[in-house]
Parts: sequence; structure tokens; C-alpha cells
Amino acid sequence: MREYLHFLQDNHPWLLRVVAFYMGACVGSFLNVCILRIPAGKSIVTPRSHCACGQPIAWYDNIPILSWFILRGKARCCGRKFSIRYSIIEAATAGAFLWLWMTLPPAPAVAGMAFFALLLLGAMIDLDHMELPDLTTIGGMFVGVLLSCLWPQIHRVAPTPELWLLANLHAGVLAMVGAVVGAGVVFWIRELGEVMFRKEAMGYGDVLLMGCIGAFCGWRGAIFSMFGGAMIGLVVILPWMAFAWALRKPGQEPATPTASAAKTSAEEKANENVAASESVPEHADAPAFGVAIPFGPWLSLAGFLYYAWPLLHNGVDRYFDMLTALALGEMPTNG
Repeated sequence: MREYLHFLQDNHPWLLRVVAFYMGACVGSFLNVCILRIPAGKSIVTPRSHCACGQPIAWYDNIPILSWFILRGKARCCGRKFSIRYSIIEAATAGAFLWLWMTLPPAPAVAGMAFFALLLLGAMIDLDHMELPDLTTIGGMFVGVLLSCLWPQIHRVAPTPELWLLANLHAGVLAMVGAVVGAGVVFWIRELGEVMFRKEAMGYGDVLLMGCIGAFCGWRGAIFSMFGGAMIGLVVILPWMAFAWALRKPGQEPATPTASAAKTSAEEKANENVAASESVPEHADAPAFGVAIPFGPWLSLAGFLYYAWPLLHNGVDRYFDMLTALALGEMPTNG
């Protein structure tokens, strides 16, 4: 099997890229179902996708990425509108899978696909409901450690025929260290913030999410994701909040995430989406100053960028290596 994949990669690389893109689109379609059904406690297997009017969705109306454009955002059976967010999630997953396959060796690429799916699932649920499901955090930690033991290349440990077991154990230890460091750093930041601000600064879901990121990215990636996620969040959220305040009507208060989540929940009970059986809002209101905002999406984005972008990965690792050398009183060498 490995030889066959190498043959295809060497002689028909476009074919494997098409497969990666199409597989990502299908996974994204399944994630749409999970994003809406898991928080509601519904099965992600049954019933099959159906419209709000009760009609099952035909396969030709449930094509990943394309269905929204083919149907022009309306159900064929009753004309009910559904959100373009589904196609965006499917396209993002397809693009991420293609990027991983083109950028990384096969084993880290496949592991990265599982990592991205877990991160995207948790990030979207966090945006909608201000919570991170255990499936994506605790489950993600176990998956990261397991895949690291199976494929040590995830942590850049080169296996050899003579020492393959040692390499697998080494990578597993690196994954566990990353999970402990990632979760531990955020836990103590959370505790310190609670003491300083006299209220919960971060949720335990963020702590566990960092454990998942550390299992896949190691301790360097976990620390980078913590501070990189904070920077990404500030760059995105502050202009968004300022823009919302500038456009608000006199006397109107900006909606809080809690209100947005309640609005989303009410809409989900009233309608079902063509692609995934439920509905989502077309947009989310900007959060008000001083209210809780989801941190999981920004941690997830930073973690995925570290894992999937070799240039960033190498730069962060060199930076930490330099800090380690300076802390030990050694002179870092160029190269």
C-alpha cells in the first residue's frame, strides 16, 4: 500500500490532491451535522438530513460546497433559506486537507486532517454556544497521543527499522508532555486571571483544548498557540467591536454572546437546514465590551497554523531553541 501511494505521488500527484480536497469537502459536510447536533444532544447518524418541512434531502441537493450555489441558498422542496456557512465550512475543510497533503509528509498530513477536524468542530461550537465539547478537547488529547505513538513523524521523530519502538515511545512522550504543558500553562493563567479580575477569565474547556493542541504540536506549539491565539483574537475582535459600536443606533446596546447564543438556539428549534437538518444564523452580533467572548477559535487557529505551516513551525522552534540556549548560558549557533 505504501509503495502504491508513493507511485501515485511520484507519477500522478494531482490525483491524490483531488482525493484530499474531495475528502475534506465530505468531512466538512459531516462536521456541519456534528456542529449543530452535538450541542443539542442529537444523534449524528440518524435521522438523515432533511428540510424543515420534513422532506428528506436528495443526494443531488446535498453536494458539499456546491449545493448552496446550485440552489441559490433556498431549499428545493419549500423554498426555505439556509445559510452559506455550511458551504464555507466545507470549503475551508477541503482547502485545509489539500494544504496539509501538499505541504507535509503523508503521515503528519493525515494526522493533521484529524487535528483540523477536531479544532474546527470545537471552534464552531464555541462560537455558537460558548462551550467546548469534551469530544474535541479530552478526546483530542487521546487522539493526539495515540497518533503520535503510531506516527512519530508528527513530532519530527524519524523512525528506524532497528529502533522503531523507541521512536514511537519518544513521540508519545513528546505528545504527553505537550498536552501537560499546554493545559498547565492555560490553567495557571486562568487561575491568575480569576484572582486578579475576581471572575472567571477563561473556561476549563480552553484548558483542555490547549491539552489537545499540545498533544499534536508539542510544548512549543502549545505555548505559541496560547500567545498567538491571544494576538489573533485581539486583531479580529477589537476592530469588530469598534465597528459594531460605530454603526449601532442611538440608545441601542450591542448584543452579548449569550444573547446571540439564545437567538441561535431559538432559530435552531424553529428551522432545520437543508444540508444538516438545523438552521444557523447568517451572522453573529458583535460582543459588547466587558462580556465573555469565546477564546477557543483563536487558540485553534494558532495551533493549526503552527502544525500546518512549516515556515512558522520552524521559526517558532528556532526561537524556543535560542531561548533555551540563552537560559543554559550557551551561545546559539547560526544555521
